[in-house]
Amino acid sequence: MSTQATVTGSNGPTELKLSKRDFESDQEVRWCPGCGDYSILAQVQRTLPKLNNPKENYVFVSGIGCSSRFPYYMDTYGFHTIHGRAPAIATGVKITNPELSVWVATGDGDALSIGGNHFIHLLRKNLDINLILFNNRIYGLTKGQYSPTSEVGKVTKSTPFGSIDHPFNPVSMAVGAGATFIARAMDRDPAHLQTVIQKAHDHKGTSFVEVFQNCNIFNDGAWAKYTDKQSKPDNVVYLEHGKPLVFGPNREKGIRLDGFKPVVVSLTNGTYSEDDLLIHDEAQPNSTYAYIMSHMMDDPELPVPVGVFRSVEKVCYEDALMGQVEAAKKRFGKPDLQALLESGDTWEVK
Repeated sequence: MSTQATVTGSNGPTELKLSKRDFESDQEVRWCPGCGDYSILAQVQRTLPKLNNPKENYVFVSGIGCSSRFPYYMDTYGFHTIHGRAPAIATGVKITNPELSVWVATGDGDALSIGGNHFIHLLRKNLDINLILFNNRIYGLTKGQYSPTSEVGKVTKSTPFGSIDHPFNPVSMAVGAGATFIARAMDRDPAHLQTVIQKAHDHKGTSFVEVFQNCNIFNDGAWAKYTDKQSKPDNVVYLEHGKPLVFGPNREKGIRLDGFKPVVVSLTNGTYSEDDLLIHDEAQPNSTYAYIMSHMMDDPELPVPVGVFRSVEKVCYEDALMGQVEAAKKRFGKPDLQALLESGDTWEVK
């Protein structure tokens, strides 16, 4: 599949015909056979041609981990940086050239452990950057230690008697940090993942996408309950703006709110209909609703929501910064670096 994009040059508008292959680099993809990372890479490469941007406007930034090989496999600009610091590098790229489409590829260990502060502050500042979190609930690159998203009791090489840590819920963290776009998708649902990636790109502000990703070597089946064809209908509810929360093999179940608590109700016994269900509203300015939705994952009696949890507007950091720079120029005139260096208290060393 190829998509035409229009760009404006010195000779006027020019049509670009881009395809998935245009975003495939000449590097051999070296993840373990069967890894969910292959799907995420493929869906990004299939989605970018639809976004109406020339290739040279894309920058992919990563930290450390299996997911952080991502920039090598994209035929775009990119940086493979240091552990947990990809958001800081991406921030610098975006501020330097706000016209670029900047993406961060990170894992649950890279983003939520050593990179935790960088992660939450990127979301808080609301730069127009897209962050994709590959969540496999394990440290894969370092061969199977538990991660910040591993469940309580998880037996790994670093927790031989089972983890006693309570895991992070990445979507809840994003809500708490004030993210303006929050979504969840799955590596084994490629069409939906492509849709979410496109919505993340189209959002003006920091877009956070958690992807349930399978590590078939060190944590195989971590998300099987939600990805296997037999169990998925009973355990996943798709969030669609303006539509009721309905799920089940025959759409026979739904979600209602009992106070602040989501509950499952039957749509087959005549007590409730779709008109009685919770209507998804991703544009709620107050984050309480998104926070309630995020915690459905923590209740084994409830289905896990996937889709866009929140999409609201807020001033982007780089726009506010550029506005501040322009205001300073108007107030103080053309900047003079030498005059700045010689201002205030100075000393001459002989």
